[in-house]
Formats: sequence, C-alpha cells, structure tokens
Amino acid sequence: MLDSLLTPSISTATGTPEQSNPPVLYTPSLTQYSRRKTITVQIGDVPMGSDYPIRVQSMTTVDTMDTLGSVEQTIRMIEAGCEYVRITAPSVKEAQNLENIRKELRVRGYTTPLVADIHFTPNAAELAARIVEKVRINPGNYADRKRFEFIDYTDAAYAAELDRIRDKFLPLVRICKEYGTAMRIGTNHGSLSDRILSRYGDTPVGMVESALEFLRICEDEQYYNIVLSMKSSNPQVMVQAYRLLVQRLDEEGLQPYPLHLGVTEAGEAEDGRIKSALGIGTLLEDGIGDTVRVSLTEEPEREAPVAQALIDRYTHRATDSQPIPSVTSYPINPFQYTRRTTHEVANFGGQNVPRVIADFSRVRVTEHDVLNPIGHFYLPLPDKWRMNDLGADYIYTGQHPADFMLPNGLKEVLDYVVWQQAADSVNKIPLLTAHEYSKARSGAGMLHNRLNFVQVSLPELSDDLLSTLRIDPTVVLVLTTANAHAMPELRRLIVELINQGLTPPVVVQRGYSAVPEEDIPLFAATDVGGLLIDGLGDGIMLSASEAPLGEELKRLNNLAFGILQAARTRITKTEYISCPSCGRTLFDLQETTARIRQRTDHLKGVKIGIMGCIVNGPGEMADADYGYVGIGRDKIALYRGQQVIKKSVPADRAVDELIELIREDDRWIEPELAVS
Repeated sequence: MLDSLLTPSISTATGTPEQSNPPVLYTPSLTQYSRRKTITVQIGDVPMGSDYPIRVQSMTTVDTMDTLGSVEQTIRMIEAGCEYVRITAPSVKEAQNLENIRKELRVRGYTTPLVADIHFTPNAAELAARIVEKVRINPGNYADRKRFEFIDYTDAAYAAELDRIRDKFLPLVRICKEYGTAMRIGTNHGSLSDRILSRYGDTPVGMVESALEFLRICEDEQYYNIVLSMKSSNPQVMVQAYRLLVQRLDEEGLQPYPLHLGVTEAGEAEDGRIKSALGIGTLLEDGIGDTVRVSLTEEPEREAPVAQALIDRYTHRATDSQPIPSVTSYPINPFQYTRRTTHEVANFGGQNVPRVIADFSRVRVTEHDVLNPIGHFYLPLPDKWRMNDLGADYIYTGQHPADFMLPNGLKEVLDYVVWQQAADSVNKIPLLTAHEYSKARSGAGMLHNRLNFVQVSLPELSDDLLSTLRIDPTVVLVLTTANAHAMPELRRLIVELINQGLTPPVVVQRGYSAVPEEDIPLFAATDVGGLLIDGLGDGIMLSASEAPLGEELKRLNNLAFGILQAARTRITKTEYISCPSCGRTLFDLQETTARIRQRTDHLKGVKIGIMGCIVNGPGEMADADYGYVGIGRDKIALYRGQQVIKKSVPADRAVDELIELIREDDRWIEPELAVS
C-alpha cells in the first residue's frame, strides 16, 4: 500500500508544482524496497519490465556506416554485459545499414536486440523499425526543429500543433505495431522543443508533457510496446522528471510503462560515475527503473560494468534490508528542490554549504604532510598553511588527538571520552553517542558550549532525544545506519525531524569497508547524493579501509566533494558536461575532453559543455557557461551559454579560442595563480 503523503499537483500555466493532498505515486513505498510494477515490453527475445531483471544497455560510438567496426564494438559491449545495444541512425542510409550490422551479428551467433537511435528524421525511424527490435525517438526533435524561439500559443493553435505531430508520428506507430518493434519515447532535458518550452518552460513538467503528447497517440492506436525515459545532465532535474512521469502516468490512467534510466552527458572517470549514480541510484532506491544506461565519455564497453554494479545492489535488497517505520506525513516536495530549513550551529546548517569531515580515526596525525590528501598543505619556509578548493572542513581523529596545531581552516573532532581529557576542549569538538549525550545532558558530563556532534541511528531517535533537541541549539546530528536499505532509513530519520519541527543540521556518515573500491563512488553517491538531491543534509563523512591510508583519504575526500558538486550543493571545481560519443561524433571526444580538462580544470565553478555533434549540442549543455560542439569534420562551434559565438573554428585552434572566450568574460585565471 502506498504511504500516505503530501504531493504537489502541477499547474500547467506556470509549470510549477502546487501543494495539495493526494498520495505520492512515484514510488511503491518510501521505506520498504519494492520495485514498481510495470507492463512487459517485448524487445526481441529480451523482454523488459518488472517481471524481469533490470536490464543493462549502452550505445556504440563507431560510425554506423562502418559495418564491421560496428559489429566488433557491439560484440565487445555484449561481452561486457549489454543486453541491448543502441546504434545511431541519423539518416536513411545509416538506418538501412542497420540491416547489414544485424545480419553479421546473427551470423556470428549474437541475437542481442538492437535499438536504432533517431533524431530529426522520421523516414529513418520508419525504415529502422522494419529492421531492428526497437527504435528510440526524441519527442523534442522528431517532429520539430529547434530555433530557440518563444511562441505564445492559443489553445487552438496548440491543439493544431498536436494534430501536426500526430500526422508525422502515426506512420511510425503503425509500422512498430505491425512489425512487433518496441519503441522508446526518450525525452532529453536539453532538447525540448520550442513549443514545449514556450508552454511549460525548461522544467520537469515540460519534459514529462513532451513524452506524454507522443504516448497518448500510441495509446489511441492501442500500441503499448513502449519504454519511457526522462534524461538530463543535471541529476536533480532528471530525478524530479522521472518521479513526475510515474505520477502522471497513474493520474491519467495510462499504462505503467517500463522506464529507461540515465543521466545524459555525465562525463568521464569518477565524476561521470558519481553523477550517473546520484541520478540513477536515487531512483533505483525507490524501486523505479527497468533498464540502465550509464553515459560516460569512455569506450562503451566500460559503461556496462558500472550499470551492472548499480543494479546488483538491489538484487536482494527486499530480503536483506531491515523494516523501516512507514511515513505517514511526507513534508518534502519530491518534484521541486527545497533545502531543508536548519538553524546554524558553528558553520553547519543555515545558509552554509554542506561540510566535509575526513575520517582520520585509523591515522595518527603526527606529521604535517598527513593532511595533504585532504587538501591542507604545510609550507615550512614561510611557516604557513595553504588549502586548496577540496580542503576538508573537519577531521575526525577519534581516540588519538593530532600532535600539532591544525591550520585555521580545519577543526578536529574527538571521541567524547577523549575530548573530556583534552588540554584544549574549546578548539576541539566532541563526538558523542546518543547514550553519552543523554548522560551528559542529565549532568553526568560536560558538553561543548558551541558545537556537539551526536551520532544517532533511526532506532536511537527516542522521544527523550527529540525533546532534548528542542532546547539544545549546539547539536549537529551525525546520521548512521546499518540497514542495507540505507538511504531510505536515513531519509526516514530526517523526515521525522522535520515532522517534529526540529531543525538541527545533519551530517550523513557512511562506511564502505567491505565494498570493492570501484563501487564505493557509486554507493556513496546514491546513499548521500540521494538525500542531497532533495535538500536533505548539511555535511558528509565517508569511511573505508581497503586502500593504503594516504591514497584512501584522498580518494574519499575527493569523492565527498564530487558528490556535493554533482548534487549542485557545493561547487568546488570546474564542471564538464560531455557526451559519451556515438556514431554522430565529429571529433575524438575522449582526447578532446582530456585536453580541455587539462587546460581549464582550475576554473572553479565554470561549467563547460563538450558535445560531439549538433544533435546533443546546444540542448544537453543547456546550463553550461561555455560550449564546444562539433558541427563538421574538424569544425567546432563555440558557445557562450545557448548563443553561438564562433562558428566553424578549426579543431586544432578550438581549445585556444575557447580559452580566449573565457578571457573575454573575465573568468579566466592563469593556472599558476590558482590555488592548488
């Protein structure tokens, strides 16, 4: 049964949620893991839906006209774990060549379903639907050309536009129905049509309506072999759009279609994995999602293991997790970001950015350079400390106080018993268990007069503790859980605080001592990022124990800041929005991304979009400050925001020209002048 919750309805006039009282429908339960029930969609001999495992897929990067290259790459992807393989078909000739690719794969014994990726070209889609098992269309550009124009539609004029779309789309629907071909109606946040933007704005509401306009046509034709997606390079927007889509399907009485999850243009390396996990993992936690594609600016066969690692976490989640008390009043708007209201304690809560606490409990802080991995550097000659943009705010030393005075930008946290004996109990901060805090409040021990960290799990959140929190303005709660269903239990604890009218800041603490190193970024981004994306959380503390200590400390510190950046809650470095490449890409995307990163990664807070072609270009980098977009062989267009500034720049000069554009805006800093 659904939890009884407060849920906003949607105003189509403003495109913003309005508060009302129907139950939340975007998840079967906020506290018990249960996968959302869907219909089954037949895609070749690999069906998709809630009666089947969550599927893994990816997309080729080889030119579709290179038959053998496409076949070889597809085989590598299948052997890496892909259950569906998507191939771009930007025109009729590529759509036709899908037949040759498919035949060669079948000759070699591979029957994995192929998906044709279509933008702008209905005739290519109609041809591909007769050849491959599934066709993906983008409702933002299937029947519309983007001119970045605002159009003030009357209701009659808008209805006429829908009739025009129906006429263009119906032939594909009927072909898919005749041939048994599946379809994905895949909305991209960055490529919404001018028509949708004019009526609904650049919002999750517009994303959902973009897909529903096409979906209603399919249902009118009694065609239901459909998968839906709501993808964005901003995980927050992506999560809100999927949640809203699920609710709208239910409200309109439409079929519960399977959902394809992905964060577009996530980027490369750890940043790309963090951003992908933050969006995808947040939805998987609530039982939403039936297939996953992780978009990385790397070889496509490297995407499948990341997707599988995210999926595997939920294979036994329902049986492994402990029961969590149900939510009877949900104070969070799941479709619109609002940061939880907290009172300020030291530099936590209020208007402060979330803080990072580095776990040094296994490291003796005896030498200055022990702090280098967390962004604090001692300079002996001037006898000064320097901190970079990823400098941790606190270190938890547990039972072993540091042997020297820490830099001003860093505070030390000690276990309560040790803190009570410390020579300096003013500048060092105690960490108490819930039991220790209760005893201290009753007079059996002292407390810090400004800041006390109190470690608590949901079962420990007693009435007595809640009562004490009402009258003690010095507490920052450090939330922990041993539940396999970690994020929902932590969320349930914070919901209780909100419903009780309590506003202490909270730090989310997670440990991953038994988790493979490559999976830690995925799990942490889900557990902590899933809370941050809803405005819950004022700090982060991560622990693990599978790597050499210095290396581990740096990795976890960078991960903490990376999660905050991906959740858009604390910006500390340059952000790159780069597409994963495909057969449309017009330059070496991985090499170019690395070159741009090498030249610009010191520009804190600047967002740079790097797009392989014009299809995903201006749209997917919608919120980037600058854009680098392929428009022809070795020809680049440079953007400031959504505006083209330089066209047809030779690729060998394009990075220099991009830097000049940043200089013109007075946003360039010479690398040697940037703090490092």
